[in-house]
Parts: sequence; structure tokens; C-alpha cells
Amino acid sequence: MATSDKAAASGTHRPGLRREIGFIGLIWASEGSIIGSGWLFGAQGALAAAGPAAIISWAIGGLAILILALVHAELGGMYPVSGGTARFPHYAYGGAAGASFGWFSWLQAATVAPIEVLAMITYAQHYSWASGWEKTEGGEHILTGPGIAVAVGLMAVITAVNFLSIRLLARTNSAATWWKVGVPLLTIFVLAIAQFHSSNFTAADGFNPYGAKGILSAVSTSGIIFALLGFEQADQLAGESANPKRDIPRAVIGSIVIGIAIYILLQVAFLAALPASQIGSHWATSAFNALTGPFAQVATLVSLGWLAAILYLDAVVSPAGTGLIYITGSSRVSYGLSRNGYVPSVFETTDRRGVPWVGLITAFVIGCVCFLPFPSWRSLVGLITSASVLMYAGAPLSFGVFRNRLPDAHRPFRLPGGSWMSPLAFIVANLLILWSGWTTDWKLGVAILIGYAILIANRVFKMNPITPQLDLRAAQWLPVYLVGMGLIVYLSDFGPLKHPWFPLWWDMGVTAAFSLAIYYWAMAVALPSEQIQRMIDQVVVPEEQDIV
Repeated sequence: MATSDKAAASGTHRPGLRREIGFIGLIWASEGSIIGSGWLFGAQGALAAAGPAAIISWAIGGLAILILALVHAELGGMYPVSGGTARFPHYAYGGAAGASFGWFSWLQAATVAPIEVLAMITYAQHYSWASGWEKTEGGEHILTGPGIAVAVGLMAVITAVNFLSIRLLARTNSAATWWKVGVPLLTIFVLAIAQFHSSNFTAADGFNPYGAKGILSAVSTSGIIFALLGFEQADQLAGESANPKRDIPRAVIGSIVIGIAIYILLQVAFLAALPASQIGSHWATSAFNALTGPFAQVATLVSLGWLAAILYLDAVVSPAGTGLIYITGSSRVSYGLSRNGYVPSVFETTDRRGVPWVGLITAFVIGCVCFLPFPSWRSLVGLITSASVLMYAGAPLSFGVFRNRLPDAHRPFRLPGGSWMSPLAFIVANLLILWSGWTTDWKLGVAILIGYAILIANRVFKMNPITPQLDLRAAQWLPVYLVGMGLIVYLSDFGPLKHPWFPLWWDMGVTAAFSLAIYYWAMAVALPSEQIQRMIDQVVVPEEQDIV
């Protein structure tokens, strides 16, 4: 049954989404997601993990995310549908793989907003009236009872703003993003002029005190990858773009290039501005690790009180703006999953403004639950980073299938060297999972199992009139991939073993070889061209035509 027929058969009124977002709205949706709490904490965490060599970590992370973004740019231009990252694997591999990557995508989108709320509360500790919202345990900032209540209230405000029409929401986000981009640039300029100590690059225990492992660990676990995430928001909102085939590729690529430049410069400025009293003899134990508002407190230490005041204000605006757009994205992902038949059809219900309100409420509830088992910013970052790169792994696989099975399909943006960029992007995604470490990845495994339980319940109890074919043959590589990556991480230098089977560098080689084996296996068993085209004609084409 085609999607457009489903609404009529159910007898419910679904006004649908509206194509009202222009290029500026799209690029600022992605940029607003990239410049969030990551810029407030990322430089501090990276410096603690890698020392001044954190600059190299940012370059590695930026290159990795850029490779993934280029793949998304081609896919988003080809098929501009709502919640695109959750749906591309569906068209390439059918129900089983589509449902899996759809869940990974939704999990990532729905759990970023609570991270941003926690960042707001952490920076608020500067004020005496907020001092009872957090406590410190084992070096981590943990929410208290009043802090949880405040966090839930902030989630409610962010969710409420999302009930605006998509046009007003895009304008609100665009206004916030101009501020969010401007403040980091101001911070870089002022710190570089007023406080730049070149000697800091070799201070304490040297430029690269922890070697390659420190540089690579910083990429995933210190907040670097988390900070650079968000370019895919243009893909998630593609179903509401006024001119998607032209604007989506430009928005995806443009946002990540801007983001990479800003973050590398921020790391340099933070490192060079640190007073000697904050460095000590070891980067991992330096005094700056205790700063709850790194940039603002450094500005205060170097007598730039006016800049500190702006940064404390930005600590509300930047995370709130990012949380706002991720709540938006999560509701569009659940909308797309429902269109494909993976979750109950109620998630397609929209109000008179074209807002998928059920997805918004669900994202609000799940976000509030996150405050309980993951009450600190850094404990959430690792999990979401792994969920994100696992979601991104579906894009290069889908990219390869579309290039092989649909070579003549219209591509508004065609990635040069796509035949080798695609498997490279898949390797990159899996390396990021490796560098996240076992402590983070086993929690992601539990979240994956919960998702499968939800997807199975939707199918068993027929909560959606569409019952997608599982196409198990096309997804035969998926369980091997998930279990295999878990084993590699466990047995690697980033796992819990005192004497790992795969020491540093060998573990990366094993990951790359395993990734290539899975990639070409997936290419060989993907759905045939005719079936892919039929699903696109049934869902993508009507959606492009019917959304008004």
C-alpha cells in the first residue's frame, strides 16, 4: 500500500509536512546543531586527553566527519525525504536493515537535547542561585533532585518551541545560529589578541604526552566527534525544504566546513590563553580540568570580564539552540520511520501547522529519562557519539548500493571518487566506534536491544498498517557486523583486557579489514534494482509530490 493511500484508509486527517525551508534555514539547522555545547567543553576535554596534540585530534575528527558528510550530501540531494538518514538503508536493504539503522538514527537524535540541557546547567554553576542543581562525585558533575526538575523544565521549553510552524522554527533557529557562530569567532579573536602564550604548546609534559592513543582516544571520547555532529540535520529536514535538490548538498557540506574551522581555532585559542597557574606539570591533572565553564572562567582569569559575561549568556543560547533543532530532527526521524512502517502510524500525525507532535512528545519523554541513568554531560557524550557513528555507517552502505544498483539515477550532487570514498567512509565510521571504547559501546549494545524490542512489538501488534518486508537475505551481514564490531572493541587496546589481542594500530588494521569485508558483503546481497526503484516510487516520489 502506498503511503498516500494509508492516511485515507485510516480515516485520519494528516495535513502533512510543508516545504517552507530555504537554503539559509537548512545550513543554519545543520550549523546550529554543530555549534552547541561541544564548543563550550570540547577544547577542555580534548586538551586533557591528548595535551596540545589535541589540535591533531580535531583535524582527524574533522576529516572523518567531512568524509561522512560528503556521502550524506549526495544521498540527501537524491532523495529529499523527512528523516533521510533513517530511511536510506531501508531502500537499499529492506526492512530488517532499515529498521535497525532507523533506530540508531532516532536514538542519536532524541538523546542530544538532554546533553545540551546538562551543559546549560553546568555553566549555570557560576551563579549562586544554581549551586544546588549539581554535585560532584568522582570528578563527574551529577544532577541533584532540584537539578533534575530544572532539566525537565528546560526540556519542556525546548519542546514547546518546536510546536511553531516549520517556517517560524527555521527563522528562530537561524537567528540563534547567527549568535552561536558569532560568539565563538569573537572568543577566538579576543583571546588571540589579548592572551596568546606560544610556550603553552610545549608546556607541562610536552606537545604529545600520551602518544597516538591519546590523540585517537580524544577524537571519540573527549567530545570532538560529538561537537562536530549535526551536519545531517539538513537531510532530516529535507522533506520540508523548498528546493531540496539544490540546497541540501550545499547545506551539508558548507555547515561542516565552517564547523571544522571554528573548532580547530577554538582549541588553539583555549590552549594559548591558559595562564601558567592552570597548566601544572601534567595535562591530565591540570587545574583547568576542574573548570565548570572553561572558556568563561579562562576569560575571567585573564581579566576579560565582559567576554566572560557574554560566554555565560551563550552557555544558555548555544545549547538551547542545538537541543531545539535535535528535538525537531528526532520528530522527523520518527515520522520517516512510520512512513516506512517501522513504528506506530500515530507518529505521522501532524497538527494544523504541519508539526509531527507525537514525535515531539516522545522525544521529550525519552530526553527526560536520560537524566536518570546518565546525569552528567561527559557520560552522555560517549554513548551518543557511538550511536551517531553507528547511524552514519548506514549512509556509505546505502551510497554504495545506489551507485551500483541505480547508476543512472539523478544526482544533483555527485561525489567525485564515490567508488572508493564510500568504503572509506564506512571504515571511518567503524574506527570512531573503536575509539569510543568498550565502556561506552556495551551501553550502546543494550540500547540497540531495547530498540529491537520496540520494533518487534510494533510488528507483532500491527500498530502500523504498513508491514515492510524484512528482506533478511539482504540484511544477513548485519548481525555479523554488530557482533563483530563489539568483539573487536572488546579485544582491542580500547577494551577492558589488560593484555589485548589487538594492540594499538593492529586494532585499527583489523577494524579496517573487517569493515571492507562487511561492506562488500553488503554490496553483494543488497536488494535488486527493480525492488529498490519500486520502494522509491511508492514512498519517496509520493512524499515529494504530496508534501505541501
